[in-house]
Amino acid sequence: MKQGESKESPFRVGYVAIVGKPNVGKSTLMNTLLHQKLAIVSPRPQTTRHRILGILNGDDHQVIFLDTPGLMVPKYLLQEAMIKTARKTMREADLILMMVEATGLHPEDDEVIRFLENFEVPQFLIINKVDLVPKNSILPLIDRFRSAGRFQEIVPISALKADGLDLLLSLIIKTLPEGEPFYPPDLVSNEPERFFVSEIIREQIFLQYGEEIPYATAVQIEAFEERPEKKDYIRAVIAVEQDSQKGILIGKGGRALKRVGTASREGIEKFLGRPVFLELKVSVRKKWRKNASLVKRLGYS
Repeated sequence: MKQGESKESPFRVGYVAIVGKPNVGKSTLMNTLLHQKLAIVSPRPQTTRHRILGILNGDDHQVIFLDTPGLMVPKYLLQEAMIKTARKTMREADLILMMVEATGLHPEDDEVIRFLENFEVPQFLIINKVDLVPKNSILPLIDRFRSAGRFQEIVPISALKADGLDLLLSLIIKTLPEGEPFYPPDLVSNEPERFFVSEIIREQIFLQYGEEIPYATAVQIEAFEERPEKKDYIRAVIAVEQDSQKGILIGKGGRALKRVGTASREGIEKFLGRPVFLELKVSVRKKWRKNASLVKRLGYS
């Protein structure tokens, strides 16, 4: 290499699994890094049920982020399927981001950290929500985990405020292996449109209902028709476990379900960039979360 010439940076590519207990900010982190909302979010835990793949393309990198369901002790078959998905994702990753909250550690955090001992790939500890605590309270957390010697990097961030993400991203890229891109440069996810449509509907259920209703529901897209010069037609079925839940979901005179439909349609149109006609139906499938065949049929395996 002649004097004055600069060596071109190697292209780096790899899968990055984002893991942690429910509601720690995994989906918010991926959405903020991608500058696009792919994973649904709500204030309630266990909103994410699937692995969500999001692709960040750059001149010298392709980072494939994998948002995962929160790790917890499962209470029924649906949660067991969610945990299975998270663990499988970790086995496929080139780098694991373990997220905890700056507001305080929980027993679930220690369980996840112990589980990480089964994986040989590089691991970062991400301390999220630093905007909610005094700065001097973060240092003891950093010291505690640094002394354990498990994590290659420890990065305090605020996923919501995008604080610390430039540093995090640079460390991620530097850690990933060299290679060729796995996906075309204009692709942001490998999931079909109907998957994101069902997630947008499910997000509205989490946002608009309390208690058990969001957790007892699943959304299936029965029809998705692109119609030239007309609105796309989408028909979705919302499964619940009990007749009483169906009544609450629909509401008096159908008003509650209509609110979900209106908000969902607006979100779907924003995501697709075109108008849609959305039809929602509610179906009772008794104790589906504890029924292996129904869990699989509703898209969780």
